[in-house]
Amino acid sequence: MLGLAAADPTAPRDAHRLQEAPVPVRTRPAAPLPRLGGRSSLRRSFVAAVAAVSLTGLVSGPAHAGGEGPHGPVDPELRRGLQALVDTPGGPPGAIAVLTAGGRSEVYRAGTSRLGSGRPPRTTDHMRIASTAKAFSGSVALQLAERGTLGLDDTLGRRLPRLPAAWHGVTLSQLLNHTSGLPDYTQAPAFVAELTADPRRRFDSRRLLDYVAGDPLRFRPGSAYRYSNSDNIAVALMAEAATGQRYEKLLAELVYRPLGLRDTSLPQGYRLPEPYLHGYAVDPPAAPEDVSTVLGASGVWASGGIVSTPRDLGAFIRGYAGGLGIGPEVRRQQLTFVAGSSEPAGPGRNRSGLAVFSYTTRCGTVYGHTGNFPGYTQFAAGTKDGKRSLTVSLTSQVNSSTNPRLLATLRELQEDFVCRLLDRTRRPSP
Repeated sequence: MLGLAAADPTAPRDAHRLQEAPVPVRTRPAAPLPRLGGRSSLRRSFVAAVAAVSLTGLVSGPAHAGGEGPHGPVDPELRRGLQALVDTPGGPPGAIAVLTAGGRSEVYRAGTSRLGSGRPPRTTDHMRIASTAKAFSGSVALQLAERGTLGLDDTLGRRLPRLPAAWHGVTLSQLLNHTSGLPDYTQAPAFVAELTADPRRRFDSRRLLDYVAGDPLRFRPGSAYRYSNSDNIAVALMAEAATGQRYEKLLAELVYRPLGLRDTSLPQGYRLPEPYLHGYAVDPPAAPEDVSTVLGASGVWASGGIVSTPRDLGAFIRGYAGGLGIGPEVRRQQLTFVAGSSEPAGPGRNRSGLAVFSYTTRCGTVYGHTGNFPGYTQFAAGTKDGKRSLTVSLTSQVNSSTNPRLLATLRELQEDFVCRLLDRTRRPSP
């Protein structure tokens, strides 16, 4: 179940997974596949999600939030709002929101990092960031464009001639803003069947587009917006073709290292580095079921497979929203928007740029990305100057298919957090 349904009429679909890169922390030992029973079978719900969806920022320094030491005072109303979200029937077992500005952070927590443990979520807990990973592939592509290694007008035909001839006219910029028309491989029957048979299957991440190689484009490139997980797979492959380097190495050199991301990786398997936020399938009246390691990550790769922490994710989104490694012309193109929302939709009015979304709220506009994956829902956004960031992470999957009412509540709460970030007036209490 990788990123379900669209959240607005303009909302696309989302997916998420993991990819390969060494993780400098210990990982859990191999564990048996969690029981997939009850509730019409958790396995079937994962697969239905895959089929239903599209397996649906320059800063002066990294400015880390500083671990689990003292943080700034929190807003009691926002703290109560996050707790109320967790306490809602069908709500996530845990949630953490981190606002960072001027080198100081406010950390809001509710619930637990793992049911039965009593330990609250921490800024150093690992988690699946889902389709927020698409902003990472965007960062790689835009920095290569700034260096002249890859052009935003480069086509699939030029960089990846082995792909179907009908796709050859699609440009990098169209992939980045989801106007390519590429069919979504996560909806391909063969892909769904293989994932159903073995949720931890090790896919060849660089051959994922083969599942839709025989399919036509959905529409003429550039003529419409439609979220597709295939887009960011193609972006990563174009980056590899242009540089002769693996995507994982490009991430390390262009993103992790400049921003000081020490706990971010792109694994291939199903394990998560310790400590991590446990993600749950929540379907009352049944008890929440831990799905943190049910699915392998190789099947989502550059489209949604990155594992990170709230601290690292905040540092990334400040850099990316602030124009990390790109100059005025590439920046202008990055922030040229078309109608279209992220999946799930973020707060306010959503519009799609090059691997970044603008979220225009009653208090102002921030720039970032959302994502969801079985057990996880993410929102990461920053200000255009790269000085402020907000991340909101939940330990269950919330979108317009799984729980539309809770999504509406979440979006209102996210908007209140944006107002706090921008020092504007929040929604008045009823």
